[in-house]
Amino acid sequence: MATRAVASATKSFRELHGVVVSAGLMDKTVKVQVGGLKWNTFLKKFFKDPQTHLVHDPNNSLRQGDVVAITPGWRTSKTKRHVVKNIIAPAGVPVSARPPVPTEEQRLAYEAAWREAKDIRRAIKTHSEMADEALERAERMARKAQKEIALRARILGVSTDVVD
Repeated sequence: MATRAVASATKSFRELHGVVVSAGLMDKTVKVQVGGLKWNTFLKKFFKDPQTHLVHDPNNSLRQGDVVAITPGWRTSKTKRHVVKNIIAPAGVPVSARPPVPTEEQRLAYEAAWREAKDIRRAIKTHSEMADEALERAERMARKAQKEIALRARILGVSTDVVD
């Protein structure tokens, strides 16, 4: 399953350029405004229609005012569906003084390792739950067997007490 996600993520998507309008308010998330035009059929002309996207910033390396390239990626939260590809024009602090923006290969490797670790954790949890259920069943069967032995002993009039 992890390889399918990585394979689908390696498809080449269009690259969008936009300006960071909000940074530092959410961890690993920035709001990027991407320009756009909308055609008005009545006036027969284009009007500005900017769109904003919540974008995943893995290392918190973006600042407000940066011009960035973003690309659609897999969904990282309920509203984040884009990821930072690179910084085109930094605003304020130079790029060399910031944490680096990971490349696509680094992001895919991190995602594959994270998915593998999650699958292992899930398998361990499932096996431990199955073992707990089996232990609980065995304890119930043992209690039931003890009750059955006590009932048969009472019927036969035999004492079940152990004498040392």
